[in-house]
Amino acid sequence: MQSAKLDPIDRKILAELQGDGRMTNVELAKRVGISAPPCLRRVRTLEEAGFIKGYHADVDARQLGFEVQVFAMVGLSSQAEADLVTFEERCHNWPLVRECHMLNGEIDFILKCVAPDLSSFQSFLTGELTSAPNVASVRTSLVIRGAKDTPGVPFDVMEERLAQSA
Repeated sequence: MQSAKLDPIDRKILAELQGDGRMTNVELAKRVGISAPPCLRRVRTLEEAGFIKGYHADVDARQLGFEVQVFAMVGLSSQAEADLVTFEERCHNWPLVRECHMLNGEIDFILKCVAPDLSSFQSFLTGELTSAPNVASVRTSLVIRGAKDTPGVPFDVMEERLAQSA
C-alpha cells in the first residue's frame, strides 16, 4: 500500500489521527464519513502497512525540567556504511539524543538533544559525544525558542498535488 494507492478515506483517516491520535474509533469514523467497523479495519491495515508507526503523547520537555535543547552537527572521520550504522546505534543508546538524522553535505548527522541544564549537556558533549569513536567534529547550537514544531506531513499539500494530477 503506497501513498498513491491510498484512497481519500485512508488519507483522511491518517490526517485526522495525525491531528488527534487519542480520538475514539467512533469519532474517527464520524469525521471521515464511514461506519465504525470498516474504519477500525482501515486503521489496522494502515498500521500493518507502516503508514501509522505509533501513537505518542506530545509532552512539554521544559515542563518536565528539560530546560536545554541543542542541535549538534556531527562530522565523522569515516562514512563507510558500517561506521554510519555504528554511530546511529550509539545514538539510540544516548538518552539525551531525541532525534538523529543523517544528512548530505558538510555534516554527517544532526542530533536533537535535550538536557535538564547546560552542565548536563556539556557532560554528555565532552564525555560521550565528542569522545565517541569515529567522531571527528561536533558543532552545537543552543535553541533559544521554538517557533514551530508540527509533526507528520501536510496532508493538504498531498491532496492539492493529487487533485492536480487527476
